[in-house]
Amino acid sequence: MQILKTGRYLIAMVLLISSNGVLAQDSIEWFTLGSDFAHTRYTPAAEITAENFGELEVAWEWDGASFHASSGRSTPSYIDGKLFTVAGNLRHVIAIDPKTGETIWSYREPVTGRGAYSMRADYGKGVGYAEIDGRGVVYIISPAFFLTALDAATGAPLEGFGKPVPLDGFPQTGVVDLLADLGHPYDVYDGIPLETGYITSSSPPIVVNGVVIVGNSAEQGYHQSRIENVPGDILAYDARTGEFKWKFNVIPKPGEYGHETWQNDAWEWTGDVSSWAPLSADPANNLVFIPTNSATIDYYGGFRPGDNLYGAAIIALDTRTGERAWHFQMVKHEIWNFDNPTAPILLDLNVPGRGRVPAVMQVTKQAWVYAFDRLTGEPIWPIVDRPVPASIVPGEVLSLTQPHVTRPAPFDMQGITEDDLVDFTPELRLQAIEAMADYVMGPLFNPPIHADNPMGKYAAMNCPGGSGGANINAPPVADPTTGKLYISSHKACFALRLIPGEESDLFFANTTGQTFSQYANGVPWATARPPRHPAGIPIWKPPYSRITAIDMNTGEHSWMIPTGETPNRYKNNPALAGIDIGNTGTGALVPMVVTANMLIYTDAAADGTPMLYAIDKETGAIMAEIEAPARSGYGMSSWVHDGHQYIMLQTGSKLTAMALPGAMVEGGDAH
Repeated sequence: MQILKTGRYLIAMVLLISSNGVLAQDSIEWFTLGSDFAHTRYTPAAEITAENFGELEVAWEWDGASFHASSGRSTPSYIDGKLFTVAGNLRHVIAIDPKTGETIWSYREPVTGRGAYSMRADYGKGVGYAEIDGRGVVYIISPAFFLTALDAATGAPLEGFGKPVPLDGFPQTGVVDLLADLGHPYDVYDGIPLETGYITSSSPPIVVNGVVIVGNSAEQGYHQSRIENVPGDILAYDARTGEFKWKFNVIPKPGEYGHETWQNDAWEWTGDVSSWAPLSADPANNLVFIPTNSATIDYYGGFRPGDNLYGAAIIALDTRTGERAWHFQMVKHEIWNFDNPTAPILLDLNVPGRGRVPAVMQVTKQAWVYAFDRLTGEPIWPIVDRPVPASIVPGEVLSLTQPHVTRPAPFDMQGITEDDLVDFTPELRLQAIEAMADYVMGPLFNPPIHADNPMGKYAAMNCPGGSGGANINAPPVADPTTGKLYISSHKACFALRLIPGEESDLFFANTTGQTFSQYANGVPWATARPPRHPAGIPIWKPPYSRITAIDMNTGEHSWMIPTGETPNRYKNNPALAGIDIGNTGTGALVPMVVTANMLIYTDAAADGTPMLYAIDKETGAIMAEIEAPARSGYGMSSWVHDGHQYIMLQTGSKLTAMALPGAMVEGGDAH
């Protein structure tokens, strides 16, 4: 056995020489929820091929229903022969046998009042991991905003980590109360008063060179109608002791860089700017990359004039000190729900004319890939400020310009005009135009309008809108051996309508803050939905969902394919009888994983049957497809255990492991 030591983890390899000379690995780990610190969701595993893809079968299912799991938004890590994940609103931590799917151990944080509500309670996404003094340690952040360190072998709280929490049922070791270092008055049981603000977690911590970096999440901005909240400052702790190391203020205080971008003293009382998407890191250069969301509140920012740094930005921080290495703000004075929804992806590129570039790229709802030199923050290709429309909403002052990516080209629709509307027939096109009559169409940064606007329109169309483009429930993947980036996206617009804050406040429970905003979201959920076509089809042209492959060395699109098949509800629609509409795609965002020899994704056939597809990474051609056991959401992973490659599907409350028959031979215990 040969032990390979890397800066991230240990990989145990048994070198098995096959008859054709190929080296097979006994164990290939999936170390973070994104596989690696670069968050590529790539594995070098190659046992599963296009030729044997049809032989895949369910090796086992792990059902988290008893832990009240539902969302399927946690990607397990496979490390040192075990799977680690979180499940349910209390974010139980689970260790699972990767061969049988049996639970090895579980840990549940004691119930507190401050954990009773979290809009992202079941969205833990995964765990952090590190080796401390020769043993593995699993780290998680709970909805109640505690950091817990557990012995990976036993699930016991880590001795000597953190401080005792003065609440019944909490262990005397292994836990850090994160609210204590955030800097706001709070009750240890009930947390921060809602009048002050609200904070929880949505993603795991990331552990880099002995430092645990903690992100966070605030209430959804479209569920807010009051102007006060707490900022989602980034916290860091010693991985061995839990000792507090540093805090980075995401809303700059007086004397800090960017403070002048918060006018009206809004830095004192507004908040959000959290990092609800996962973090990624470059351990060799002691950098962690923070993708942020918007400031309080979505769709209106008249009370917080200025560009509002670091909202809707990527921030590179020194993991040792928390000092800012560089940043880039994607959206100034963000009001469109264009928060950064996915972890930044790191690749080492070979850019013509520049040679090797250590890159980081942020895939966004705006259907752009923002690409930077990850050491300097210099854009790989120009990102230029261009004029955008002004707001007609009283009190709102938007930035006159917004950054526009010049390369790569957008990977999906941006903005909406009559040219984007469905045109299968002249009649269907006319109906689409008529359906849009009460909506203001416009470019990517089309601003919201208020209900009593002088135009008499119902809402303003925001395309792609807050649900993407790309979004958190279908993370992009990348192949570090080629520099190719694969992005799942779909056409989805929001219709933005504002009403007085005191009226909007009636829509939402658990509202934060005290002072009503002049305007706020004017519908009970995220936003008004765009109009449906009277024929029951999407109002815009297909494809409704797609995967786009981009060569990030050159910034050129390599290929684009619709995902899944045209749904029967469109194929059999009487209004489309006799019309070849091609493959429209299902309209769904799709989970993906990239392996040494293929891109794998899951979507649905025309009749809704869940499907698993093997795609040629160079051409986008389907190499193989099989029926999947269930619909899969958020993510997908692949790893090698006992010499066999597994594909992990996140199927609601369950985890479904698929493998070739050889993985189940020994005793049949995998079933």
